[in-house]
Amino acid sequence: MADFGKKTFFRRKKTCPFTGDKAPAIDWKDVKTLGRYISERGKITPSRITAVSNKKQRELAQAIKRARYMALLPYLRQEGEQRSYENKYDKRS
Repeated sequence: MADFGKKTFFRRKKTCPFTGDKAPAIDWKDVKTLGRYISERGKITPSRITAVSNKKQRELAQAIKRARYMALLPYLRQEGEQRSYENKYDKRS
């Protein structure tokens, strides 16, 4: 018997945010864009969560590592510490 009470789950295909006509370029100097792909503990977020393609994930990881080396991004952060590269007064929630 068919169970009519359950809805089928439809997962939308994720697209890479760095591919396309108007996609931003991955640059180690663009700290605000790179900060979106770093977790709260300072780890690089995996591509299965961010939907970045394999090629762009490698470029992104290299850019984050370069920005860390140039002291634009922290290697790791404490739990309560706020990101210094983000606007402290930005109240988008």
